[in-house]
Amino acid sequence: MPILECRELSKRFGRTTALDRVSLSIEPGRVIGLLGPNGSGKTTLIKLANGLLTPSEGEILIDGEAPGPHSKAIVSYLSDKEYLPEWMTPKQLMDFFQDFYADFDRARAEEMLARLGLDPAQKVKQMSKGTREKVQLILVMSRRAKLYLLDEPIGGVDPATRDYILDTIIRNYNPEAAVVISTHLIADVEPVLDEVLFIQNGQILLQSSVDSIREEKGMSVDQYFREVFRC
Repeated sequence: MPILECRELSKRFGRTTALDRVSLSIEPGRVIGLLGPNGSGKTTLIKLANGLLTPSEGEILIDGEAPGPHSKAIVSYLSDKEYLPEWMTPKQLMDFFQDFYADFDRARAEEMLARLGLDPAQKVKQMSKGTREKVQLILVMSRRAKLYLLDEPIGGVDPATRDYILDTIIRNYNPEAAVVISTHLIADVEPVLDEVLFIQNGQILLQSSVDSIREEKGMSVDQYFREVFRC
């Protein structure tokens, strides 16, 4: 059974169509890059999968069910916006996640904090933007979820931290789960991807394995993306 499935999924905001009859299927055990220009519908699709938006038409299924209490328990979501309360510390945030999510692995979160040299007693308001993003990702990847939805997980960090974050994603996700990474930093994420979804103007242009693109097109995903979306 697909962990995420869209059937003729559309989402409109007033007269603006953000997603237009999207149909796709994502199987467990895959790392998928959701790739497209700004305003292409990536964040809308991720928010629909997380139950933060409702479809205008069609349906979206998570593990065979519409988003709801069942999906909240198995989906781990990283927003492209900062959401951590400024008065909290990583220790308090871990306490909160441990209370809220049955699948939260406290030991894993503490290990990642230590490896990045982050102080569990430092308040969020005292952290740099990059450090706050690291803490958010640690919390998300410390759940043993079935579906990870990561919206721009490496957008605001330096290249060395980028490498660590991608390694963290691959090492810490359940191999029976799926990871969807929305990003515009294609060359950075390409080494960890199994599949890509190209999206533009709310429509899926391509769903393909990374190996197929390399073999059939004779180019990297980054090169092919630049060709498909050339201005």
